Amino acid sequence: MTSNSRAGRPQPPFDGKAALIYGAAKGIGRAVALEFARRGARLGIADIDKAGADETAALIIAAGGQAIGLRCDVTSELSVREAAVAAEVALGEIDIVMNNVGGILNGNPEDIPVAEWERILSLNLMSAVRGNAVFLPKMIARGNGHIVNTASFAGLYPFAASRVPYVAAKAAVVAMSESLALYLHPKGIRVSCLCPGPVMTGVMDSMKTWSANTVLRGPGSHLEIKTVDQVATTLADGMRDGRIIIPTDESVWETLRQHAASPDAFIQQKIEAFEAGDDGRPRLRTPVPVQE
Repeated sequence: MTSNSRAGRPQPPFDGKAALIYGAAKGIGRAVALEFARRGARLGIADIDKAGADETAALIIAAGGQAIGLRCDVTSELSVREAAVAAEVALGEIDIVMNNVGGILNGNPEDIPVAEWERILSLNLMSAVRGNAVFLPKMIARGNGHIVNTASFAGLYPFAASRVPYVAAKAAVVAMSESLALYLHPKGIRVSCLCPGPVMTGVMDSMKTWSANTVLRGPGSHLEIKTVDQVATTLADGMRDGRIIIPTDESVWETLRQHAASPDAFIQQKIEAFEAGDDGRPRLRTPVPVQE
């Protein structure tokens, strides 16, 4: 089969495949690992929280699957490579790599130091670059594989004015994923970019705040907050169907059409809505940590 005949054809992505997820000790990553395992994949769980990684692996094993927990600091290229080698030793050739590690912050742009920009970019963008650097040469050499990068609605359209470094990182992940797809799909390698909107996670437990009383703006008060299990199913179905950009709420496409029609008008409407008291965050009777 030539590379041209493979181009654009979704491949069965899970049954009998080995997957390595960077960042699956909890939250979206854990739910995705469990979903991949339910669909027949063997899992490597790499996370700086080794106890959490082991717990995710144990859940998969208890359900009859195969998994291994690995410690990995994705801000270190060496650690990323070591986790990859350990996963390959335990599971064999890695078919699916998911770069899912991220970190959030809150603050006015003028209050956020350059060092914090570097930390956020390292966690949210360069972690994916490091993971892809390990596996792309191998996937290209054999002509198959699947790369998954986690971005955010914050990288798709402007709303998150209180976390500009995070926005920049996630927008870069989206752009990187699309261009990787342009290059890799003809070579038989799939690329998917998960773009979560509001999701119930614990991501804000470790959030740094740089400005007092700064409102954490959301992607739209009309949006439905998803569970991590819903996100995992959406991602797995999207990968199965060969999708590149996989949002957790399909209504985002209408928002993107509005933004594309007039970015100036879109931004002005966001300013006016915020000044009128609409912070863009979905409403819940009981507040929960929400990743956007």
